[in-house]
Amino acid sequence: MAENNGGIEVIHSWSAPRSLSTSLMYSFAQRDDTEVLDEPLYANFLRVTGLERPYQQELLSKLESDGNKVVREIIFGPGGKKYRFCKHLAKQLLPGLSEDLMKKGKHFILIRNPLEILPSFDKVVPPSFSELGLAGLVSIYSQLCELGKPPAIIDAAELQADPEFALRGLCEDLGIPFQDSMLKWEAGPKSFDGLWAPWWYKSVRESTCFTPNTKYPSPLPQPLYDLLEQSLPFYNMLRHRVKRRSSLPPPSLPVPANEKLLAWVGDEIVPRESARVSVFDSVVQGGDAVWEGLRVYKGKIFKLEEHLDRLFDSAKALAFSNVPTRDEVKEAIFKTLIYNGMFDNAHIRLTMTRGKKVTSGMSPAFNLYGCTLIVLAEWKLPVYDNTRGITLVTAATRRNSPNNLDSKIHHNNLLNNVLAKIEGNNAKADDAIMLDKDGYVSETNATNIFLVKKGRVLTPHADYCLPGVTRATVIDLVVKEQLEIQERRLSLSEFHTADEVWTTGTVGELSPVIRIDGRIVGDGRVGPVTQRLQNAYKELTEESGVSIPTYQKT
Repeated sequence: MAENNGGIEVIHSWSAPRSLSTSLMYSFAQRDDTEVLDEPLYANFLRVTGLERPYQQELLSKLESDGNKVVREIIFGPGGKKYRFCKHLAKQLLPGLSEDLMKKGKHFILIRNPLEILPSFDKVVPPSFSELGLAGLVSIYSQLCELGKPPAIIDAAELQADPEFALRGLCEDLGIPFQDSMLKWEAGPKSFDGLWAPWWYKSVRESTCFTPNTKYPSPLPQPLYDLLEQSLPFYNMLRHRVKRRSSLPPPSLPVPANEKLLAWVGDEIVPRESARVSVFDSVVQGGDAVWEGLRVYKGKIFKLEEHLDRLFDSAKALAFSNVPTRDEVKEAIFKTLIYNGMFDNAHIRLTMTRGKKVTSGMSPAFNLYGCTLIVLAEWKLPVYDNTRGITLVTAATRRNSPNNLDSKIHHNNLLNNVLAKIEGNNAKADDAIMLDKDGYVSETNATNIFLVKKGRVLTPHADYCLPGVTRATVIDLVVKEQLEIQERRLSLSEFHTADEVWTTGTVGELSPVIRIDGRIVGDGRVGPVTQRLQNAYKELTEESGVSIPTYQKT
Protein backbone atom coordinates (compact mmCIF):
# COMPACT_ATOMS: atom_id res chain seq x y z
CA MET A 1 0.00 0.00 0.00
CA ALA A 2 1.42 3.35 -1.04
CA GLU A 3 1.13 5.93 1.73
CA ASN A 4 1.54 9.69 1.77
CA ASN A 5 3.89 11.66 3.95
CA GLY A 6 1.39 11.71 6.80
CA GLY A 7 1.12 7.94 6.92
CA ILE A 8 -2.64 8.05 6.41
CA GLU A 9 -4.36 5.41 4.26
CA VAL A 10 -6.96 6.76 1.86
CA ILE A 11 -10.22 4.90 1.19
CA HIS A 12 -11.84 6.01 -2.06
CA SER A 13 -15.59 5.53 -2.41
CA TRP A 14 -16.81 5.81 -6.02
CA SER A 15 -20.52 6.08 -6.75
CA ALA A 16 -23.27 7.71 -8.76
CA PRO A 17 -25.56 10.37 -7.22
CA ARG A 18 -28.34 9.27 -4.85
CA SER A 19 -26.70 5.93 -4.14
CA LEU A 20 -26.57 6.20 -0.32
CA SER A 21 -23.02 7.50 -0.69
CA THR A 22 -23.62 10.27 1.87
CA SER A 23 -25.10 7.81 4.35
CA LEU A 24 -22.04 5.65 3.88
CA MET A 25 -19.82 8.68 4.45
CA TYR A 26 -21.72 9.38 7.69
CA SER A 27 -21.20 5.75 8.65
CA PHE A 28 -17.42 5.87 8.18
CA ALA A 29 -17.27 9.21 9.99
CA GLN A 30 -18.39 7.42 13.17
CA ARG A 31 -15.20 5.38 13.28
CA ASP A 32 -12.59 6.50 15.79
CA ASP A 33 -9.79 5.92 13.28
CA THR A 34 -11.25 7.67 10.21
CA GLU A 35 -11.69 11.21 8.91
CA VAL A 36 -13.88 11.94 5.89
CA LEU A 37 -13.85 14.22 2.85
CA ASP A 38 -17.06 15.03 1.00
CA GLU A 39 -16.45 15.12 -2.77
CA PRO A 40 -13.08 16.89 -2.68
CA LEU A 41 -12.95 16.97 -6.51
CA TYR A 42 -16.32 18.71 -6.93
CA ALA A 43 -14.89 22.22 -7.45
CA ASN A 44 -12.46 20.95 -10.07
CA PHE A 45 -15.36 19.21 -11.81
CA LEU A 46 -17.44 22.40 -12.02
CA ARG A 47 -14.46 24.49 -13.12
CA VAL A 48 -13.54 22.13 -15.94
CA THR A 49 -17.03 21.27 -17.19
CA GLY A 50 -18.67 24.64 -16.66
CA LEU A 51 -21.88 22.95 -15.52
CA GLU A 52 -24.26 25.23 -13.69
CA ARG A 53 -25.35 24.56 -10.13
CA PRO A 54 -27.25 26.81 -7.68
CA TYR A 55 -24.18 26.91 -5.43
CA GLN A 56 -21.55 27.05 -8.20
CA GLN A 57 -20.03 30.48 -7.48
CA GLU A 58 -19.84 29.94 -3.74
CA LEU A 59 -18.24 26.54 -4.20
CA LEU A 60 -15.61 27.81 -6.64
CA SER A 61 -14.77 30.73 -4.38
CA LYS A 62 -14.35 28.68 -1.21
CA LEU A 63 -12.93 25.32 -2.33
CA GLU A 64 -9.74 24.43 -4.15
CA SER A 65 -10.57 23.90 -7.84
CA ASP A 66 -7.16 22.74 -9.08
CA GLY A 67 -7.74 19.00 -9.29
CA ASN A 68 -4.12 17.93 -9.06
CA LYS A 69 -3.53 20.21 -6.09
CA VAL A 70 -6.57 18.61 -4.42
CA VAL A 71 -5.16 15.15 -5.06
CA ARG A 72 -1.69 16.07 -3.79
CA GLU A 73 -2.47 18.31 -0.82
CA ILE A 74 -5.98 17.35 0.32
CA ILE A 75 -6.75 13.77 -0.62
CA PHE A 76 -3.22 12.54 0.08
CA GLY A 77 -2.19 15.33 2.44
CA PRO A 78 -1.20 14.81 6.07
CA GLY A 79 -3.89 13.71 8.51
CA GLY A 80 -4.45 13.01 12.13
CA LYS A 81 -6.07 9.57 11.86
CA LYS A 82 -5.22 6.20 10.38
CA TYR A 83 -7.74 6.35 7.52
CA ARG A 84 -9.20 9.06 5.32
CA PHE A 85 -12.53 8.24 3.64
CA CYS A 86 -13.02 10.18 0.39
CA LYS A 87 -16.47 10.24 -1.13
CA HIS A 88 -16.22 10.65 -4.92
CA LEU A 89 -18.80 10.72 -7.68
CA ALA A 90 -17.70 8.85 -10.79
CA LYS A 91 -18.32 11.80 -13.09
CA GLN A 92 -15.77 13.83 -11.12
CA LEU A 93 -12.90 11.63 -12.38
CA LEU A 94 -11.83 13.86 -15.26
CA PRO A 95 -8.90 13.57 -17.68
CA GLY A 96 -5.72 15.26 -16.54
CA LEU A 97 -5.91 14.28 -12.89
CA SER A 98 -2.81 12.79 -11.31
CA GLU A 99 -2.35 9.03 -11.74
CA ASP A 100 -1.82 8.84 -7.98
CA LEU A 101 -5.56 9.20 -7.51
CA MET A 102 -6.14 5.70 -8.85
CA LYS A 103 -2.82 4.11 -8.02
CA LYS A 104 -2.78 4.98 -4.32
CA GLY A 105 -5.19 4.04 -1.57
CA LYS A 106 -7.98 1.50 -1.22
CA HIS A 107 -10.89 1.75 -3.66
CA PHE A 108 -14.43 0.44 -3.69
CA ILE A 109 -17.50 1.10 -5.83
CA LEU A 110 -20.99 1.73 -4.47
CA ILE A 111 -23.83 1.01 -6.90
CA ARG A 112 -27.58 1.40 -6.83
CA ASN A 113 -30.26 0.27 -9.24
CA PRO A 114 -31.13 3.28 -11.45
CA LEU A 115 -34.76 2.26 -11.12
CA GLU A 116 -34.46 3.30 -7.47
CA ILE A 117 -32.68 6.56 -8.31
CA LEU A 118 -34.51 8.04 -11.27
CA PRO A 119 -37.97 8.77 -9.79
CA SER A 120 -36.45 11.36 -7.40
CA PHE A 121 -33.33 12.37 -9.31
CA ASP A 122 -34.53 15.66 -10.78
CA LYS A 123 -34.92 17.51 -7.48
CA VAL A 124 -31.81 19.56 -8.24
CA VAL A 125 -30.61 18.75 -11.78
CA PRO A 126 -32.31 17.23 -14.82
CA PRO A 127 -31.49 13.52 -15.08
CA SER A 128 -29.18 12.46 -17.89
CA PHE A 129 -26.94 9.54 -18.74
CA SER A 130 -23.80 11.48 -17.83
CA GLU A 131 -25.31 12.77 -14.55
CA LEU A 132 -26.16 9.22 -13.49
CA GLY A 133 -22.51 8.28 -13.90
CA LEU A 134 -22.91 4.51 -14.25
CA ALA A 135 -20.76 4.36 -17.37
CA GLY A 136 -18.11 6.21 -15.37
CA LEU A 137 -18.27 3.58 -12.63
CA VAL A 138 -17.69 0.84 -15.20
CA SER A 139 -14.70 2.81 -16.52
CA ILE A 140 -13.32 3.17 -12.99
CA TYR A 141 -13.74 -0.54 -12.41
CA SER A 142 -11.82 -1.29 -15.61
CA GLN A 143 -9.03 1.18 -14.77
CA LEU A 144 -8.51 -0.32 -11.34
CA CYS A 145 -8.52 -3.85 -12.73
CA GLU A 146 -5.87 -2.84 -15.28
CA LEU A 147 -3.79 -1.50 -12.39
CA GLY A 148 -4.07 -4.88 -10.67
CA LYS A 149 -6.39 -3.43 -8.00
CA PRO A 150 -9.88 -4.82 -8.72
CA PRO A 151 -12.15 -2.86 -6.38
CA ALA A 152 -14.75 -4.26 -4.03
CA ILE A 153 -18.31 -3.52 -5.18
CA ILE A 154 -21.21 -3.04 -2.79
CA ASP A 155 -24.86 -2.60 -3.74
CA ALA A 156 -26.90 -0.02 -1.83
CA ALA A 157 -29.67 -2.60 -1.57
CA GLU A 158 -27.40 -4.67 0.69
CA LEU A 159 -26.83 -1.68 2.99
CA GLN A 160 -30.58 -1.19 3.28
CA ALA A 161 -31.43 -4.87 3.79
CA ASP A 162 -28.73 -5.77 6.36
CA PRO A 163 -26.40 -2.86 7.18
CA GLU A 164 -24.15 -4.71 9.62
CA PHE A 165 -23.66 -7.69 7.30
CA ALA A 166 -22.92 -5.40 4.34
CA LEU A 167 -20.54 -3.14 6.30
CA ARG A 168 -18.67 -6.08 7.80
CA GLY A 169 -18.18 -7.45 4.31
CA LEU A 170 -17.00 -4.12 2.96
CA CYS A 171 -14.54 -3.67 5.82
CA GLU A 172 -13.24 -7.17 5.19
CA ASP A 173 -12.71 -6.35 1.52
CA LEU A 174 -10.89 -3.14 2.45
CA GLY A 175 -8.72 -4.90 5.03
CA ILE A 176 -9.89 -2.76 7.93
CA PRO A 177 -11.67 -3.80 11.15
CA PHE A 178 -15.42 -3.29 11.40
CA GLN A 179 -16.64 -0.99 14.16
CA ASP A 180 -20.14 -1.14 15.64
CA SER A 181 -20.25 2.66 15.68
CA MET A 182 -20.67 2.60 11.87
CA LEU A 183 -24.29 1.50 12.25
CA LYS A 184 -25.65 4.77 13.71
CA TRP A 185 -25.10 8.52 13.62
CA GLU A 186 -26.84 11.59 14.98
CA ALA A 187 -29.39 13.46 12.88
CA GLY A 188 -28.59 16.93 11.58
CA PRO A 189 -25.91 18.73 9.56
CA LYS A 190 -22.32 17.54 9.83
CA SER A 191 -19.21 19.68 9.96
CA PHE A 192 -17.74 17.80 7.01
CA ASP A 193 -20.83 18.14 4.76
CA GLY A 194 -20.16 19.81 1.43
CA LEU A 195 -21.66 23.29 1.01
CA TRP A 196 -24.09 21.76 -1.52
CA ALA A 197 -25.68 19.76 1.30
CA PRO A 198 -28.80 22.01 1.68
CA TRP A 199 -29.77 21.12 -1.88
CA TRP A 200 -29.07 17.38 -1.72
CA TYR A 201 -28.88 16.11 1.88
CA LYS A 202 -32.27 16.93 3.42
CA SER A 203 -33.40 13.32 3.91
CA VAL A 204 -30.01 11.92 4.88
CA ARG A 205 -29.56 14.67 7.48
CA GLU A 206 -32.83 13.56 9.04
CA SER A 207 -31.62 9.97 9.24
CA THR A 208 -29.73 8.26 12.04
CA CYS A 209 -28.90 4.95 10.34
CA PHE A 210 -29.35 2.95 7.17
CA THR A 211 -33.06 2.26 6.75
CA PRO A 212 -34.80 -0.44 4.73
CA ASN A 213 -36.01 0.52 1.31
CA THR A 214 -39.71 1.26 1.04
CA LYS A 215 -41.75 -1.85 0.34
CA TYR A 216 -43.42 -0.32 -2.68
CA PRO A 217 -41.48 1.93 -5.07
CA SER A 218 -42.45 5.18 -6.72
CA PRO A 219 -43.66 4.98 -10.32
CA LEU A 220 -41.02 5.51 -12.98
CA PRO A 221 -41.83 8.65 -14.98
CA GLN A 222 -42.32 7.50 -18.57
CA PRO A 223 -40.02 10.21 -20.01
CA LEU A 224 -37.17 8.49 -18.11
CA TYR A 225 -37.77 5.04 -19.63
CA ASP A 226 -35.08 5.46 -22.31
CA LEU A 227 -32.57 6.66 -19.72
CA LEU A 228 -33.29 3.63 -17.58
CA GLU A 229 -32.83 1.35 -20.58
CA GLN A 230 -29.45 2.96 -21.30
CA SER A 231 -28.25 2.75 -17.70
CA LEU A 232 -29.34 -0.70 -16.59
CA PRO A 233 -26.71 -2.65 -18.56
CA PHE A 234 -23.93 -0.74 -16.78
CA TYR A 235 -25.52 -1.33 -13.39
CA ASN A 236 -26.00 -5.03 -14.14
CA MET A 237 -22.42 -5.40 -15.32
CA LEU A 238 -21.20 -4.16 -11.94
CA ARG A 239 -23.87 -5.99 -9.95
CA HIS A 240 -22.70 -9.30 -11.37
CA ARG A 241 -19.30 -8.59 -9.81
CA VAL A 242 -20.58 -7.99 -6.30
CA LYS A 243 -19.05 -10.55 -3.96
CA ARG A 244 -21.83 -12.88 -2.83
CA ARG A 245 -21.69 -13.45 0.89
CA SER A 246 -24.00 -16.29 1.85
CA SER A 247 -24.10 -19.37 4.03
CA LEU A 248 -24.69 -21.29 0.80
CA PRO A 249 -21.66 -21.68 -1.48
CA PRO A 250 -22.19 -20.71 -5.12
CA PRO A 251 -22.94 -23.71 -7.35
CA SER A 252 -19.99 -25.12 -9.23
CA LEU A 253 -20.23 -25.70 -12.96
CA PRO A 254 -19.70 -29.23 -14.34
CA VAL A 255 -17.11 -27.69 -16.68
CA PRO A 256 -15.58 -24.51 -15.17
CA ALA A 257 -14.49 -23.30 -18.62
CA ASN A 258 -18.16 -22.76 -19.47
CA GLU A 259 -18.32 -19.86 -17.00
CA LYS A 260 -17.02 -17.53 -19.70
CA LEU A 261 -18.77 -18.61 -22.85
CA LEU A 262 -20.51 -16.65 -25.59
CA ALA A 263 -24.00 -17.49 -26.83
CA TRP A 264 -26.02 -16.44 -29.85
CA VAL A 265 -29.39 -14.91 -28.93
CA GLY A 266 -31.61 -13.40 -31.61
CA ASP A 267 -29.09 -11.83 -33.95
CA GLU A 268 -26.08 -11.21 -31.72
CA ILE A 269 -23.33 -12.86 -29.70
CA VAL A 270 -23.49 -12.09 -25.98
CA PRO A 271 -21.63 -13.22 -22.81
CA ARG A 272 -23.17 -15.98 -20.71
CA GLU A 273 -24.63 -13.66 -18.07
CA SER A 274 -26.24 -11.48 -20.74
CA ALA A 275 -27.74 -14.39 -22.70
CA ARG A 276 -31.46 -13.80 -22.19
CA VAL A 277 -34.68 -13.74 -24.17
CA SER A 278 -37.58 -11.34 -23.75
CA VAL A 279 -40.30 -12.08 -21.20
CA PHE A 280 -42.62 -11.74 -24.20
CA ASP A 281 -40.89 -14.56 -26.07
CA SER A 282 -43.06 -17.56 -26.86
CA VAL A 283 -40.63 -19.95 -25.21
CA VAL A 284 -41.30 -18.11 -21.94
CA GLN A 285 -45.01 -17.67 -22.54
CA GLY A 286 -45.74 -21.31 -23.39
CA GLY A 287 -42.66 -23.40 -24.15
CA ASP A 288 -43.43 -22.61 -27.80
CA ALA A 289 -40.13 -23.45 -29.50
CA VAL A 290 -38.25 -26.23 -31.28
CA TRP A 291 -34.73 -27.40 -30.62
CA GLU A 292 -31.88 -29.70 -31.58
CA GLY A 293 -28.78 -31.05 -29.88
CA LEU A 294 -25.56 -31.07 -31.91
CA ARG A 295 -22.12 -32.43 -31.12
CA VAL A 296 -18.75 -31.22 -32.38
CA TYR A 297 -15.91 -33.64 -33.11
CA LYS A 298 -12.47 -32.44 -34.24
CA GLY A 299 -13.61 -29.44 -36.25
CA LYS A 300 -16.80 -30.98 -37.61
CA ILE A 301 -20.46 -30.84 -36.59
CA PHE A 302 -21.82 -34.37 -36.68
CA LYS A 303 -25.09 -34.91 -38.60
CA LEU A 304 -25.68 -31.16 -38.90
CA GLU A 305 -27.86 -31.41 -42.01
CA GLU A 306 -30.06 -34.12 -40.48
CA HIS A 307 -30.59 -32.07 -37.34
CA LEU A 308 -31.44 -28.98 -39.35
CA ASP A 309 -33.93 -31.01 -41.41
CA ARG A 310 -35.75 -31.94 -38.22
CA LEU A 311 -35.53 -28.40 -36.82
CA PHE A 312 -37.22 -26.91 -39.87
CA ASP A 313 -39.74 -29.77 -40.08
CA SER A 314 -40.70 -29.14 -36.46
CA ALA A 315 -41.02 -25.40 -37.07
CA LYS A 316 -43.23 -26.08 -40.08
CA ALA A 317 -45.40 -28.53 -38.14
CA LEU A 318 -45.95 -25.81 -35.53
CA ALA A 319 -46.72 -23.23 -38.23
CA PHE A 320 -43.85 -20.89 -37.36
CA SER A 321 -43.57 -17.81 -39.58
CA ASN A 322 -40.66 -15.51 -40.39
CA VAL A 323 -38.26 -18.40 -39.88
CA PRO A 324 -34.51 -17.81 -40.39
CA THR A 325 -33.05 -19.42 -43.49
CA ARG A 326 -30.96 -22.56 -43.28
CA ASP A 327 -27.85 -20.57 -44.19
CA GLU A 328 -28.58 -18.01 -41.48
CA VAL A 329 -28.89 -20.76 -38.87
CA LYS A 330 -25.63 -22.34 -40.03
CA GLU A 331 -23.83 -19.01 -39.90
CA ALA A 332 -25.03 -18.42 -36.34
CA ILE A 333 -23.78 -21.89 -35.34
CA PHE A 334 -20.40 -21.43 -37.00
CA LYS A 335 -19.84 -17.96 -35.57
CA THR A 336 -20.77 -19.09 -32.06
CA LEU A 337 -18.31 -21.99 -32.20
CA ILE A 338 -15.54 -19.87 -33.71
CA TYR A 339 -15.93 -17.03 -31.20
CA ASN A 340 -15.74 -19.59 -28.37
CA GLY A 341 -12.88 -21.51 -29.97
CA MET A 342 -14.93 -24.70 -29.66
CA PHE A 343 -13.83 -27.23 -32.26
CA ASP A 344 -13.96 -30.50 -30.29
CA ASN A 345 -15.69 -32.02 -27.26
CA ALA A 346 -18.46 -29.42 -27.53
CA HIS A 347 -22.24 -29.70 -27.50
CA ILE A 348 -24.69 -27.22 -29.01
CA ARG A 349 -28.23 -26.62 -27.81
CA LEU A 350 -29.88 -25.06 -30.86
CA THR A 351 -33.27 -23.48 -30.19
CA MET A 352 -35.70 -21.63 -32.42
CA THR A 353 -38.65 -20.00 -30.67
CA ARG A 354 -41.77 -18.69 -32.35
CA GLY A 355 -40.41 -15.32 -31.31
CA LYS A 356 -41.40 -12.32 -29.27
CA LYS A 357 -45.04 -11.30 -28.88
CA VAL A 358 -46.43 -7.78 -29.00
CA THR A 359 -48.45 -8.61 -25.88
CA SER A 360 -48.65 -11.62 -23.58
CA GLY A 361 -51.05 -14.36 -24.65
CA MET A 362 -51.27 -17.74 -26.29
CA SER A 363 -52.17 -16.76 -29.84
CA PRO A 364 -49.42 -16.92 -32.48
CA ALA A 365 -51.15 -13.92 -34.03
CA PHE A 366 -49.26 -11.86 -31.42
CA ASN A 367 -45.90 -13.04 -32.79
CA LEU A 368 -45.00 -10.21 -35.14
CA TYR A 369 -41.23 -9.98 -34.69
CA GLY A 370 -40.11 -13.24 -36.29
CA CYS A 371 -38.45 -16.24 -34.70
CA THR A 372 -35.76 -16.02 -32.03
CA LEU A 373 -32.67 -18.14 -32.68
CA ILE A 374 -30.53 -19.33 -29.76
CA VAL A 375 -27.19 -21.11 -30.15
CA LEU A 376 -25.79 -22.30 -26.82
CA ALA A 377 -22.43 -24.03 -27.22
CA GLU A 378 -20.73 -25.62 -24.21
CA TRP A 379 -17.69 -27.69 -23.52
CA LYS A 380 -19.33 -31.02 -22.76
CA LEU A 381 -18.18 -34.62 -22.94
CA PRO A 382 -20.80 -37.40 -23.22
CA VAL A 383 -22.97 -37.15 -20.11
CA TYR A 384 -23.23 -40.86 -19.34
CA ASP A 385 -20.66 -43.46 -18.29
CA ASN A 386 -20.27 -45.21 -21.62
CA THR A 387 -17.49 -47.46 -20.33
CA ARG A 388 -19.09 -49.05 -17.28
CA GLY A 389 -22.74 -48.47 -18.15
CA ILE A 390 -25.79 -46.77 -16.65
CA THR A 391 -28.90 -47.75 -14.67
CA LEU A 392 -32.54 -47.12 -15.56
CA VAL A 393 -35.87 -47.29 -13.75
CA THR A 394 -39.34 -47.32 -15.21
CA ALA A 395 -41.35 -44.13 -14.70
CA ALA A 396 -45.04 -44.02 -13.90
CA THR A 397 -45.29 -41.01 -16.21
CA ARG A 398 -46.38 -42.17 -19.67
CA ARG A 399 -44.99 -40.82 -22.92
CA ASN A 400 -47.21 -38.41 -24.80
CA SER A 401 -49.52 -40.00 -27.33
CA PRO A 402 -49.66 -38.65 -30.92
CA ASN A 403 -53.34 -38.10 -30.09
CA ASN A 404 -52.17 -35.29 -27.80
CA LEU A 405 -48.78 -34.04 -28.98
CA ASP A 406 -46.80 -35.77 -31.69
CA SER A 407 -43.31 -36.66 -30.46
CA LYS A 408 -42.00 -36.27 -34.00
CA ILE A 409 -42.21 -32.52 -33.38
CA HIS A 410 -39.02 -31.77 -31.46
CA HIS A 411 -40.56 -29.09 -29.25
CA ASN A 412 -39.48 -27.40 -26.04
CA ASN A 413 -42.56 -28.34 -24.04
CA LEU A 414 -40.69 -31.05 -22.16
CA LEU A 415 -42.67 -31.36 -18.93
CA ASN A 416 -43.69 -34.90 -19.85
CA ASN A 417 -40.01 -35.85 -19.95
CA VAL A 418 -39.08 -33.73 -16.93
CA LEU A 419 -41.62 -35.52 -14.73
CA ALA A 420 -40.13 -38.86 -15.73
CA LYS A 421 -36.60 -37.56 -15.10
CA ILE A 422 -37.66 -36.52 -11.59
CA GLU A 423 -38.73 -40.10 -10.96
CA GLY A 424 -35.34 -41.28 -12.20
CA ASN A 425 -33.51 -38.82 -9.98
CA ASN A 426 -35.53 -39.88 -6.94
CA ALA A 427 -34.62 -43.50 -7.64
CA LYS A 428 -30.90 -42.58 -7.97
CA ALA A 429 -30.95 -43.83 -11.56
CA ASP A 430 -29.30 -42.20 -14.57
CA ASP A 431 -32.56 -41.96 -16.50
CA ALA A 432 -36.12 -43.30 -16.59
CA ILE A 433 -37.84 -45.55 -19.11
CA MET A 434 -41.17 -44.19 -20.35
CA LEU A 435 -44.00 -46.45 -21.51
CA ASP A 436 -46.66 -45.61 -24.05
CA LYS A 437 -50.38 -45.56 -23.25
CA ASP A 438 -50.62 -49.33 -23.82
CA GLY A 439 -47.73 -50.18 -21.52
CA TYR A 440 -45.07 -50.82 -24.15
CA VAL A 441 -41.62 -49.27 -23.92
CA SER A 442 -41.31 -46.01 -25.84
CA GLU A 443 -37.95 -44.43 -24.89
CA THR A 444 -36.25 -42.91 -21.86
CA ASN A 445 -36.90 -39.37 -20.71
CA ALA A 446 -33.93 -38.20 -22.83
CA THR A 447 -32.88 -40.96 -25.26
CA ASN A 448 -34.01 -43.72 -27.57
CA ILE A 449 -33.47 -47.30 -26.42
CA PHE A 450 -32.33 -50.60 -27.99
CA LEU A 451 -31.97 -54.18 -26.80
CA VAL A 452 -30.14 -57.26 -28.00
CA LYS A 453 -31.65 -60.73 -27.65
CA LYS A 454 -29.92 -63.79 -29.10
CA GLY A 455 -27.92 -61.69 -31.52
CA ARG A 456 -30.88 -59.66 -32.83
CA VAL A 457 -31.14 -55.91 -32.26
CA LEU A 458 -34.59 -54.52 -31.48
CA THR A 459 -35.91 -51.03 -30.83
CA PRO A 460 -39.43 -49.65 -30.26
CA HIS A 461 -41.42 -48.18 -33.13
CA ALA A 462 -41.14 -44.40 -33.32
CA ASP A 463 -44.87 -43.98 -32.76
CA TYR A 464 -44.59 -42.42 -29.31
CA CYS A 465 -40.87 -41.69 -29.12
CA LEU A 466 -38.81 -39.10 -30.93
CA PRO A 467 -37.24 -40.67 -34.05
CA GLY A 468 -33.77 -39.53 -33.01
CA VAL A 469 -30.96 -38.69 -35.40
CA THR A 470 -28.58 -40.82 -33.35
CA ARG A 471 -31.19 -43.60 -33.31
CA ALA A 472 -31.29 -43.56 -37.12
CA THR A 473 -27.48 -43.49 -37.26
CA VAL A 474 -27.20 -46.55 -35.02
CA ILE A 475 -29.85 -48.42 -37.03
CA ASP A 476 -27.72 -47.79 -40.15
CA LEU A 477 -24.63 -49.01 -38.31
CA VAL A 478 -26.45 -52.19 -37.22
CA VAL A 479 -27.18 -52.93 -40.88
CA LYS A 480 -23.63 -52.02 -41.91
CA GLU A 481 -22.28 -54.43 -39.28
CA GLN A 482 -24.50 -57.13 -40.84
CA LEU A 483 -26.63 -57.54 -37.73
CA GLU A 484 -30.37 -58.10 -37.74
CA ILE A 485 -32.49 -55.10 -36.76
CA GLN A 486 -36.22 -55.03 -35.99
CA GLU A 487 -38.55 -52.21 -34.99
CA ARG A 488 -41.65 -53.36 -33.14
CA ARG A 489 -43.61 -53.01 -29.94
CA LEU A 490 -41.45 -54.10 -27.03
CA SER A 491 -42.67 -54.89 -23.55
CA LEU A 492 -40.85 -53.95 -20.39
CA SER A 493 -40.10 -57.57 -19.56
CA GLU A 494 -38.23 -57.92 -22.84
CA PHE A 495 -35.84 -55.26 -21.65
CA HIS A 496 -35.58 -56.88 -18.22
CA THR A 497 -34.52 -60.15 -19.84
CA ALA A 498 -32.43 -58.76 -22.69
CA ASP A 499 -28.83 -59.84 -23.26
CA GLU A 500 -27.78 -56.23 -23.85
CA VAL A 501 -29.44 -52.80 -23.69
CA TRP A 502 -28.21 -49.38 -24.72
CA THR A 503 -29.58 -45.88 -25.21
CA THR A 504 -28.79 -43.40 -27.97
CA GLY A 505 -28.72 -39.62 -28.08
CA THR A 506 -26.54 -36.78 -29.30
CA VAL A 507 -25.43 -35.67 -25.84
CA GLY A 508 -24.71 -39.19 -24.59
CA GLU A 509 -23.85 -41.05 -27.80
CA LEU A 510 -24.30 -44.82 -27.33
CA SER A 511 -24.64 -45.66 -23.62
CA PRO A 512 -24.71 -49.26 -22.31
CA VAL A 513 -27.38 -50.10 -19.72
CA ILE A 514 -26.35 -52.57 -17.03
CA ARG A 515 -29.37 -52.46 -14.71
CA ILE A 516 -33.11 -51.82 -15.18
CA ASP A 517 -35.54 -51.66 -12.25
CA GLY A 518 -33.01 -53.46 -10.06
CA ARG A 519 -32.52 -56.29 -12.59
CA ILE A 520 -29.05 -56.87 -14.00
CA VAL A 521 -28.96 -56.72 -17.79
CA GLY A 522 -27.13 -59.72 -19.23
CA ASP A 523 -24.06 -60.36 -17.10
CA GLY A 524 -23.93 -56.78 -15.83
CA ARG A 525 -21.15 -55.73 -18.17
CA VAL A 526 -21.01 -53.93 -21.48
CA GLY A 527 -21.94 -56.50 -24.09
CA PRO A 528 -20.07 -57.41 -27.32
CA VAL A 529 -22.71 -55.98 -29.69
CA THR A 530 -22.77 -52.73 -27.72
CA GLN A 531 -18.99 -52.43 -27.86
CA ARG A 532 -18.96 -53.22 -31.56
CA LEU A 533 -21.46 -50.48 -32.31
CA GLN A 534 -19.74 -48.02 -29.99
CA ASN A 535 -16.55 -48.50 -31.99
CA ALA A 536 -18.39 -48.14 -35.28
CA TYR A 537 -20.08 -44.97 -34.04
CA LYS A 538 -16.74 -43.51 -32.91
CA GLU A 539 -15.21 -44.19 -36.33
CA LEU A 540 -18.17 -42.51 -38.03
CA THR A 541 -17.84 -39.36 -35.92
CA GLU A 542 -14.17 -39.15 -36.87
CA GLU A 543 -14.73 -39.39 -40.60
CA SER A 544 -17.97 -37.48 -41.21
CA GLY A 545 -19.62 -34.17 -40.37
CA VAL A 546 -19.85 -30.60 -41.63
CA SER A 547 -16.55 -28.75 -41.28
CA ILE A 548 -16.41 -25.56 -39.21
CA PRO A 549 -14.95 -22.69 -41.29
CA THR A 550 -11.50 -21.50 -40.18
CA TYR A 551 -10.79 -24.74 -38.28
CA GLN A 552 -7.29 -26.04 -38.86
CA LYS A 553 -6.03 -29.38 -37.61
CA THR A 554 -3.14 -29.14 -35.19
